[in-house]
Amino acid sequence: MTFPAIDSTAVRWSVPREKVASALAERPLLLMLHGYGSNEGDLFSLGQYMPEEFVIASLRAPLSAGPGFAWFQIDYDAENATLRRDVNEVTRSTHQLISWINELEDEVGGFQDVALLGFSQGGVMLTQLFRHQPERYGAGVFLASFAVDDTTAGGLERDAALAEVKPPIFWGRDPQDPVITPDLIDFTRRWLPAHFDVDAQLYAHVGHGLSLEEIEDATAFLRKHVGL
Repeated sequence: MTFPAIDSTAVRWSVPREKVASALAERPLLLMLHGYGSNEGDLFSLGQYMPEEFVIASLRAPLSAGPGFAWFQIDYDAENATLRRDVNEVTRSTHQLISWINELEDEVGGFQDVALLGFSQGGVMLTQLFRHQPERYGAGVFLASFAVDDTTAGGLERDAALAEVKPPIFWGRDPQDPVITPDLIDFTRRWLPAHFDVDAQLYAHVGHGLSLEEIEDATAFLRKHVGL
């Protein structure tokens, strides 16, 4: 079965669509990737806190999930206290994201710089984009999220290439996040520092969400690591 493509008509832009090419000729791009069951409007409101130099594109995930959308399907495994997911589906979704980014780059004639911001399931996709093209993105903001073990063909080689680059990533989370299960946090704690230059920060009483302090810290991180 063909995996759905990214819906270009659903993308929320911080500039009028007809001005995207001219804006990206001079300004960096920030891609926002929402969480499970959400939509492209969820993270777009964070744009008011992001560096104004960015052209922001907030994407809609390709799969339906209740009233919202998902990058890949998940379900809670109560017996093993984890979130079940199909890594092959994660990879197929990643390929669709890369195709959309490639098409945009062809349209605008190249990027100045590209940063990624992903919340929850969108953070998984952020790590996947870095795995597949570790030198393409200048920095990542990884919020209330987790990494998956890439057991697909070429996974070990992709991880080795990413570890050579170790791009900068901001990891913000609540240590008592009720959604991201302990096994996923344990894996992410091991995997992330081996493959990224990590700025990890904890925010109490946020739950599976964001605080203004966290957003401000993420903004400062982007200013430091992206050519603004």
